[in-house]
Amino acid sequence: MSERYYTKKHEWVLVDGKEATIGISDYAQDQLGDIVFIELPDVDDEFEKEEDFGVVESVKAASDLYMPISGKVIEVNEDLEDAPELVNEDALSNWMIKVEVTSPDEVEELLTEAEYKDFIEEE
Repeated sequence: MSERYYTKKHEWVLVDGKEATIGISDYAQDQLGDIVFIELPDVDDEFEKEEDFGVVESVKAASDLYMPISGKVIEVNEDLEDAPELVNEDALSNWMIKVEVTSPDEVEELLTEAEYKDFIEEE
């Protein structure tokens, strides 16, 4: 089983070979509150690390989504278009996009789960 990594902008990434699944952390969805809309990219869109790839809107605020690693979108979670609240129910199961990883070495720059927990405790 692959290890889940995190960014300081509260995205998570699960890397499996050349494919990565990306979503937002449970902490992020909790801070946002009730999510009412999610804007995601199209399949075949390409993004560099830290580039914004979408938007999450909640009753409290709108927040950009940032790429944890560079990649080309190969799948979008279309369930979130009609039911964005699924992210509130389980942020770690309700991924947003899947990408073909273009710079595998970027994974080493991400936070481990333990490092991320320490980071949010300090925030």
